[in-house]
Amino acid sequence: MPSPKNFLIITQVFSPDPAAVGQYFDEAAQAIAGTGASVTVLTANRGYDNPDARFAAEENRNGIRIRRLPFSSFGKASIPVRIFAQLSFLIQCILRGLFTPKLTDLLVSTSPPMAAITAVIIGFFRPKLKVHYWVMDINPDQAVILGAFSPKHPLVLALDWLNRRMLKRADTVIALDRFMAERMEAKLTHPEAELRRPITIIPPWPMDDYLETVPHSENQFRKEQGWDDKFVVMYSGNHSLVHPLDTILDAAEALKDDPRFVFAFIGGGKGKEIVDARVAQLNVERCSLNEESAATNNQQPTTNNLISLPYQPLDQIRFSLSAADLHIVSLGNDMSGIVHPCKIYGALSIGRPVLTLGPKESYLSDIIKKEVKSQKSEVSQETDRAIGYAIQHGDVAGAVAALTAAADQTQQERAAMDQRAQQIATEKFGREQLVQQFLDTILDD
Repeated sequence: MPSPKNFLIITQVFSPDPAAVGQYFDEAAQAIAGTGASVTVLTANRGYDNPDARFAAEENRNGIRIRRLPFSSFGKASIPVRIFAQLSFLIQCILRGLFTPKLTDLLVSTSPPMAAITAVIIGFFRPKLKVHYWVMDINPDQAVILGAFSPKHPLVLALDWLNRRMLKRADTVIALDRFMAERMEAKLTHPEAELRRPITIIPPWPMDDYLETVPHSENQFRKEQGWDDKFVVMYSGNHSLVHPLDTILDAAEALKDDPRFVFAFIGGGKGKEIVDARVAQLNVERCSLNEESAATNNQQPTTNNLISLPYQPLDQIRFSLSAADLHIVSLGNDMSGIVHPCKIYGALSIGRPVLTLGPKESYLSDIIKKEVKSQKSEVSQETDRAIGYAIQHGDVAGAVAALTAAADQTQQERAAMDQRAQQIATEKFGREQLVQQFLDTILDD
């Protein structure tokens, strides 16, 4: 009879922090514990997006021992502050990992980006340890494309070296899509790196425990926002700079006089500052127009069709997500294979179509495989199979055409698209099957 597994999981974010990586690690930890394995999670004691949020230093929940480490998160105020917090967190994790008794398995991700160093060091001193690398995004590639560092910066070269060492040491490597797997494999051109096993591709699963389709007529959140008679276009989650929203913001501006539309941006992140600036700008413009209309008495007062809201509690997410008629999913033009916005799965799971913004070739286009073309503002899609619209960044006319086409649909057409979206989520991205695939991968001896 094999000896019981003893897992150590290292992740800077973990629930109740609302960051998606933390939620996925929580579900993964619960699934591993459900097999009878012992599971300990090392994480930060403060929120990643909101460092003012403090969490208990120790917690035992659902068979998981959670240990939250101090001096591990100070927010995103600056890159030096983030690097200091990451190093503090990783040093503590290395020390604990070296001296945790009877440890059999180590699971790390890319949160923080240098988390792989814990696996490399702990794995070096504990050669029998099984190391599992769950790649959620890829750095330094992301930082270089965003312009934070030059390709020849010492930190970039160090992280690339670390990635190669991690790929060489890991017993299993899990990527979220084929583009991410290809980018990781490309790093293996260096002669000192080779994979022990092929990279396994497992897309993120919908958070089914928190997702439920709530009809508009029963959705109190939608009623509280005053959206009863609106076509709600929603972006929900982390507003990262790698998921630009300029095209949809420009489309919202172009549709400002169409009273059917509300564009709701829910969540946080650095990119939320861009949204909030546009909301503030429109509010000023609308106030000016309303003052002019009141003075001349020849115009109806106008209202802002852009709404910015904070993250919603996880136990309320079914209401906020279901309040939308169409969800926005964005991927930066140079980010295919580097990041993987998982919000598309939640939208499809609750039966909502999506409008994707991104490069022509990406995992998003793999799912949608439809395009809305802006030539003469004509919308092109296969309506019998469509689950949404694919737009390239900068194609504002195409976005307007897609949004108008979506709002012009009959109730019957909308219901059919909603049903197809949910069917795709069930058949291709079912939580139970993907969690089982994840377990089969990391528990395979």
